[in-house]
This record gives sequence, C-alpha cells and structure tokens, in this order.
Amino acid sequence: MRKSTYLFLLSAISLFTTSQATAQSGAPVIKEADGFTVIPHVAVPPDKKHVYRAVYDATKAAKQPAELIPALNMAGSELNALAVSNIPLTNAKFILVFHGAAINGILDDAHYKSKFGISNPNLVVLSKLKQAGVKNFVCGQNLLGENIDPKTISKDVTVASDALIVLMAYQNEGYALISF
Repeated sequence: MRKSTYLFLLSAISLFTTSQATAQSGAPVIKEADGFTVIPHVAVPPDKKHVYRAVYDATKAAKQPAELIPALNMAGSELNALAVSNIPLTNAKFILVFHGAAINGILDDAHYKSKFGISNPNLVVLSKLKQAGVKNFVCGQNLLGENIDPKTISKDVTVASDALIVLMAYQNEGYALISF
C-alpha cells in the first residue's frame, strides 16, 4: 500500500511539473501588462497558423495616474498570451488608436509629470509595443480640439487625421475592433 501511494504521488508530481513547464513555455513580452497562463485542452486555443488582427479603440484613462491605460494593458496582455503560447509575434497585427481621456496617458514624461506629479508609466509599454510591431496612433482632431501640442505626445505614437477614420480603415481590412 505504501509503495502504490508513493508511486501515485510521484506520478502526480511529475504530471504537475510537466504541465507547469508547458504552461510557461514562452516568455511574456510586456511584463508591465497582465500575464497569461496556457491552459491545456481548451476550446479555441491560440493557433500558430492564425494571424491575429486587432484595432484597439483606446478612449479610457487609467483609474490612477500610476496605472496603465486599459487599452495598453490589454494589448500588452494579448501579446503576452501569444508569446507564452509560442505564437510568433509576426502573427500579431495590433493597432492602437488613442482619443478622448486616453490621450493623457500618452503624454511625454515632462507633461505627464506636470499634470499628475509622477512619471508616465505608459511610456515604457508604448515603446515595447512599438518594438513588437504594434502601430500607435492618436487622433489629430482630438489634439486640436483639446489644444494639445502634438510635440507633447510620446515619440512612439503617430498623429493620425482622425481616430474614427483609422478605426474604420483597419476594420475594413478585417481587424477586430476591441474597445477600452
């Protein structure tokens, strides 16, 4: 009886460590964003052959100045999901479009500090997203309407003519709309 209990525990430990190794096979690319754990034997798992196209409609500000803009966190989290699942980042075609309250989160550090009293936590993530191939746009109409100088925006964000035009253009190309 003792020997069978010992073998059962040994098998269980082996199975657990094997599944844990599988669950963490890739490394997250945006450590500041939410993580992801691979769950074996699920419906609709990430597919290495699929190209994931998403345009993130970033309108919401972070709840606190020290937090990430929700859309940045989600885009980073989904890149982490793909990376941990060993999906090539070339299969992630992500676009972020900032307008509304989210614009405060893409201010350069000096302007963010003068507005909120702390360094901008979004800048590192914006840079990492851009390095991973994500395109970051801000609504030029919104900048004009709010009297925001485009020179005060992160260098990792490109001024577009209008957020809605960018959103429509990418949706017309088959990108899924994800709103935050």
